[in-house]
Amino acid sequence: MALPTKNGRTYPLTSNQASLSCIEADSESYLLCVVMHLPQLPIQTIIPELRDALRSGSAVLAAPPGSGKTTIVPLMLLEEPWLKDKKILILEPRRLATRAAAARMAALLGEPVGRTIGYQIRFDRQVSPATRIEVVTEGILTRRIQEDNELQDTGLVIFDEFHERSVHADLALALCLDLCQLREDLRLLVMSATLDTGPIAELLGKVPVVTGEGRSHPVSIDYLPQPATGRPADITTAGIRRILREQTGDILAFLPGAGEIKDVAKQLKNDPALDNAVIAPLYGNLSQKEQDQAITPDPSGRRRIILSTSIAETSLTIEGIRCVVDSGWSRRPQFHPGSGLSRLTTVRVAKAVAEQRAGRAGRLGPGHCLRLWSKEEHYCLAPFHPPEIVDTDLAQLALELALWGVQDPGELLWLTRPRQGGYQQARQLLCSLGAVTSAGRITATGRQLAGLGVHPRLGHMLLKGKERGQASLACDLAALLSERDIQTHGADAATADLQNRLHLLSLWRQKKIAAVVEKGGDPGACSRVDRNARIWLERMHEQRSPCDPDMAGILLAFAYPDRVARRRQGQQANYLMASGRGAMLPDFDPLSINEYIVATHLDAGSKQGRIYLAASLSLPELQEQHSNLLTKTTTVYWDEDTARVIAADRLCLGAIVVAEQPAQKASPDQITQALLTGISSMGINCLPWDQETRQLQARINCLHSWQPDESWPDLSDSHLSGDLSWLIPYLTGISKAEQLKQLNLREIFMTMLGWVKQQQLERLAPTALTVASGSKIRLRYQQDEPPVLAVRIQEMFGTQETPVICAGRIPVLLHLLSPAQRPIQVTDDLAGFWQRTYPEVKKELKGRYPKHFWPDDPQTAVATRRTKKSM
Repeated sequence: MALPTKNGRTYPLTSNQASLSCIEADSESYLLCVVMHLPQLPIQTIIPELRDALRSGSAVLAAPPGSGKTTIVPLMLLEEPWLKDKKILILEPRRLATRAAAARMAALLGEPVGRTIGYQIRFDRQVSPATRIEVVTEGILTRRIQEDNELQDTGLVIFDEFHERSVHADLALALCLDLCQLREDLRLLVMSATLDTGPIAELLGKVPVVTGEGRSHPVSIDYLPQPATGRPADITTAGIRRILREQTGDILAFLPGAGEIKDVAKQLKNDPALDNAVIAPLYGNLSQKEQDQAITPDPSGRRRIILSTSIAETSLTIEGIRCVVDSGWSRRPQFHPGSGLSRLTTVRVAKAVAEQRAGRAGRLGPGHCLRLWSKEEHYCLAPFHPPEIVDTDLAQLALELALWGVQDPGELLWLTRPRQGGYQQARQLLCSLGAVTSAGRITATGRQLAGLGVHPRLGHMLLKGKERGQASLACDLAALLSERDIQTHGADAATADLQNRLHLLSLWRQKKIAAVVEKGGDPGACSRVDRNARIWLERMHEQRSPCDPDMAGILLAFAYPDRVARRRQGQQANYLMASGRGAMLPDFDPLSINEYIVATHLDAGSKQGRIYLAASLSLPELQEQHSNLLTKTTTVYWDEDTARVIAADRLCLGAIVVAEQPAQKASPDQITQALLTGISSMGINCLPWDQETRQLQARINCLHSWQPDESWPDLSDSHLSGDLSWLIPYLTGISKAEQLKQLNLREIFMTMLGWVKQQQLERLAPTALTVASGSKIRLRYQQDEPPVLAVRIQEMFGTQETPVICAGRIPVLLHLLSPAQRPIQVTDDLAGFWQRTYPEVKKELKGRYPKHFWPDDPQTAVATRRTKKSM
């Protein structure tokens, strides 16, 4: 039995449709009949509520994994009156899920993909004029919006699995919300299993939130009794073996990346007990055929062990899965604005991700999940992973916003606004590529880059390669950098040199597959690189032509001007990039014989980035092909080694000094500023201080503290060194540290006071006091302490009260000394000392110094500087 379609072609009924009796010749009735007989999944119970919500506008749908939201909801909404024959666009975060969702919906309709249900991913499109539901990846949706600013053929945009919060999904949603200002009839539906629905509903305009039922089958969860130790690959292998003993059905194991997957696969393949099992890897860089094989049941019915990255977490039903083994780790990119680089970091999964993974076991029946961590560890997991927009390269986003006519992200509505530092850094990169103006407006080059559908760096290289007749080489390089490394093992894998990869690709094109394998190449990866290169050639309307591999470094510098690097003097594998960041080649890499390279693939590193892929280029090539990157400047700087100011004419490439010679001319202001830098680095003590100057500084600082309202300057070391501008008038003609001895700090400080303040200083904070004996005794000042008067006790006889300064407000601290100038008492209460302490002191001193005068009543005695006999 078959169902007719509008054009007369027929397709066999699926098992779900075999009982249809409402067969009509027109497609609308056909779709209605099919929808009425769709598989019964939990999501269908809330379809009426969802329809009601979408009749008046946008909505949010929260439904757990396995409920059917990805494939059932679009089909159930297809004939809603408000669509008016317009399309439904479904955004999926991954290519595999995109193809799988389209295939599943097409199968439910009994049609091939490309009719009512179509899809578009990078380099692959299956649609027709009859397509009503189109499943697309995130970059495709952004491109569609940019090319059709109103999405005139679309009535509903569905954001599936929005909890993954990729930067492309956030951007597409922001653009769609802006577009909704022009089209009131356009509806948005955000779907997720684990998303916090409140903020997104608020962002969409306080729209309704529809909540679906749980998954159709229970999943039992098991944990390890205690935290595991060791490598994730080893722990996961042990977990898989345990499940093989204890459970039935196919197994889906989640691992952080392809490296761990290969490690586990190798361990399992060496296990004789698994000879009859199918071990299937599943990750993004596999071919479409390899991915399809992993998600399709084995024809002979053998038990499958699918080793997957996070690619299988959502929007994907893998037939036969009954058990999940979760390593608890995932690999996420982290962008470092300070270096402009990203690196993949292995991190613990969030609770929401763990829930998604466990749900894979309950899609088709009761299942089991083994989590390779303890319950205690589970309680400590973060609820969600942070959105990608917080921690990723924003160059593509900034270019798309410029193309949309937005200079400031704040002009749009965001669930999480792009961080300011990362966005500005992305803008700077786009400016260096000529894609935007300094004001952030798109240029003709920027429009071309946006249309190529690649990262702006690679797009810029493609355009420049075409200009120089090297389009084939540029496309090869872009493809090599966009795909997994084709050099997987062997001696050549130890080098980061991209020319080795170009040679492997050339061998593959010559059909010398054995030679490719012998040199450690991956023929499958070579095939994908070749395909991508051909597609980019077609997009640029170019034909393949002979390549000059020696041009690789020149072309790559157009993509990575900030990663042109020069080898550090005396350090073979260490390089300084134009961005100012350090980078390092692997030890003994042959590429390190080159003074200049372009680093295309490297991680951020803790101190220096490690270079994985690079190409060489020479200084003459830089000067000829990239003269715009070179700048001539007169640099005046402080040289710490020689402790002097050096003025040099420099040819620079960013932070790299290409050439330097003594400057022909340097302004006095530049020399002074460099000298100030030197003084700051050496510290304030490099200035010619002496005791007299330090006492003057202390006197002024004391008055600054005692009379805060009298405008006394702050001459503390911290304030003087914090702002050295006070020295500028006195540095003329000085360029060396040794010349600082010429400075007279006492005169400088007195000049800072002015004549009136100088007079006040002498009156309020005198350098000395005249005591009762007639001696003039110097005061010792210290900041935040009372001034000290160190005087022999006999010279204070007859003095009733403690001496004071600063108009009688500040008593001095008396250090009363013996005739031998040794301290016998410290006091700021002289009268109290005479009355309470002196009698005891007198007994001791009279015995030690009998020739001196020790009166019984010191307050009425005459002060003296002499001994008793000379009185």
